[in-house]
Amino acid sequence: MTADRRVVITGMGIWSCLGTTLDAVRDSLYTGKSGIVLDPVRKQLGFRSGLTAALPIPELKAELPRSQRVYMPEPAQYAYCATRDALAQAGIDRDFIDRHEVGLLYGNDSTADAVYKSVAKIVEKKDTMLCGSGAIFQSMNSTVTMNLGVIFHLRGINLTVSGACASGSHAIGLGALLIQNGLQDIVVCGGAQEVNPAATGSFDGISAFSVREDAPERASRPFDRDRDGLVPGGGAATLVLESYESARRRGATILAEVLGYGFSSNGEHISSPNVDGPARSLEMAIRRSGVDIREIGYINAHATSTLVGDANEAKAIYRVFGDQRTEVTSTKSQTGHEMWMAGASEVIYSILMMKNGFIGGNINFEHPDEDSAKLLIPSQTIEKHFDTFLSNSFGFGGTNSTLVIRNA
Repeated sequence: MTADRRVVITGMGIWSCLGTTLDAVRDSLYTGKSGIVLDPVRKQLGFRSGLTAALPIPELKAELPRSQRVYMPEPAQYAYCATRDALAQAGIDRDFIDRHEVGLLYGNDSTADAVYKSVAKIVEKKDTMLCGSGAIFQSMNSTVTMNLGVIFHLRGINLTVSGACASGSHAIGLGALLIQNGLQDIVVCGGAQEVNPAATGSFDGISAFSVREDAPERASRPFDRDRDGLVPGGGAATLVLESYESARRRGATILAEVLGYGFSSNGEHISSPNVDGPARSLEMAIRRSGVDIREIGYINAHATSTLVGDANEAKAIYRVFGDQRTEVTSTKSQTGHEMWMAGASEVIYSILMMKNGFIGGNINFEHPDEDSAKLLIPSQTIEKHFDTFLSNSFGFGGTNSTLVIRNA
């Protein structure tokens, strides 16, 4: 077994409420733009909170035949666009894919809207045949990897990573492990999340969402004392991971390097996070990266704008970093919680900031609480050069993932 090969990132693509190109997303991060709106449809349906991220549904008729589009639910459409752009940036075309084994690991933990529509049609029409031939493929959790694997003719590993809100991050970490151990040279990694009422109704039902509807752009406020819940978001983010040797052999532009992947399970409450699990994930990622914590110039926090989650993450970060004054922000203040996508999109957000010498402010952070007061959390964009960052992603069931990434 070949171990410890260097893992680099050679392509990125994103479909986000902050933009659908890397340049647009970079500008949104810099200016502190919020992608959160009030959706009247959710209020009509009886939602406690009508807040959501807003992003366009891709128009794919000119790119894909109906025979492919019929199998693609909303998250697969987002993921297609993000993957198309990531492969293009990496310089990987159909000819290369046909001659090489390219893998696929993508985070996705539900496809609620497709399931809802299929069941509703059966109940209404009393005829399962009316679901249509694409219904089963749209409704499976593995729909994203099924569709991407077929559309892009990927012939390496093909696997959906289902790890709640850490899914996208785990996909990157697992892809890095496969490459480090010589099992794949290139793996397309990412995460996707649908943005529709069916996907988030159950969250609303447990009062997980902010109800600050009078000012949607101010509703998502990670680490702020007056936070009252998260705001749902989504889209898709794709990164092309590659062995350093493969990237050099192809003459690809190397964007960044994955230095460390840490993971843990809390082993306690199904929805309420603790401090020990996240702290162990951070410690493992830093240990495996081989960097001194003083080299880490930015921490992209998982912080979703919930009372307990933000507080316990702040405690975990402080336990690991102590009085080391490293800037911490949660880009969810701008995007809301992108759920299964978040672990991948937040790596892209962090790389864009690292490449452009700034840290986007943790918008809406006005009053620290006892735990966030111990961290260095800028509320506005600051100019800063940094070459290494850490990104946290935690999920229901106590699953934790942490990545340490360095500039190329």
